[in-house]
Amino acid sequence: MSNSHCVREIMNTNLTTLPRESSLLDAAITMRRSSVRHLPVLEAERLVGIITERDVQRCAPSLLSPITQEEYNAIFENTPIERVMFRNPITVAPDTPIRDAVLLMLDRKVGCLPVVEGERLVGMLTRSDLMNVLMSFLPAPPEPSA
Repeated sequence: MSNSHCVREIMNTNLTTLPRESSLLDAAITMRRSSVRHLPVLEAERLVGIITERDVQRCAPSLLSPITQEEYNAIFENTPIERVMFRNPITVAPDTPIRDAVLLMLDRKVGCLPVVEGERLVGMLTRSDLMNVLMSFLPAPPEPSA
């Protein structure tokens, strides 16, 4: 892979997103059902934020606190993701060189980069995507000897 390879070649375009008016409960359920750790938050097709699995965990009350299950659930149901999401996340364009995207992720200590064209979300680049690229360069494990 040369330096000329772009984010477009490895980004995920099968996206799971949430509308801006969603709740923390919506985010938690969507993450669990979709097996994703980062959810772009949209207003129409425009990216307005991102919410991560870590954000959801950070907002969850401790199970050791003296609240009932109903109160615990109410916190998730009544907390808008807009209160918790990271606004105006760092983004890249589809034609951004992969190397530049990796350096940006390392420098900013982020696990994903939304990929936008204009203001429209077109993909996501995650650490998992980058690990898959790395795996393609590693030799296959030797066959077990009989």
